[in-house]
Amino acid sequence: MSVYLLLKYVHVLLAIVAVGFNISYIVWLNRAQREPEHARSILRGIKILDDRFANPAYALLLVFGLAMTFTAGIPLTTFWIGAALVLYALLIVGGLALFTPTLKRQIVAVEAGSTTSPEYVRLNQRSTIVGGLLIVDVLIIVFLMVVKPTL
Repeated sequence: MSVYLLLKYVHVLLAIVAVGFNISYIVWLNRAQREPEHARSILRGIKILDDRFANPAYALLLVFGLAMTFTAGIPLTTFWIGAALVLYALLIVGGLALFTPTLKRQIVAVEAGSTTSPEYVRLNQRSTIVGGLLIVDVLIIVFLMVVKPTL
């Protein structure tokens, strides 16, 4: 087995973990809305999944992706790689600056009151919008990686 194929295998496994966990948040957040008595545990669970699995997988995706491009001699200026890197940067900024702080504040809000407080409702709406935009970003990156379109 070549080094490139080994890097690609790990890269794909990391993508499955990162994207899979992130998409599961939709299910968990919907469950928290349907079962508000469990919202605290669900939100804390999402935070653990994000901190310990999804985010480290995203970080390693960049490392292994760059290793693959250098191993294969593919320029970073290749359209599908360059576009994916720009979207990846947006994903990281959006996750660190918007989603993670919102999730932390949701946890604080649910611990301080209930899922019907104006603060929690506002944060839940923000989390839904930001999370949705980040998932679209991720799905475009996956499309670029699989299809490898050129201009």
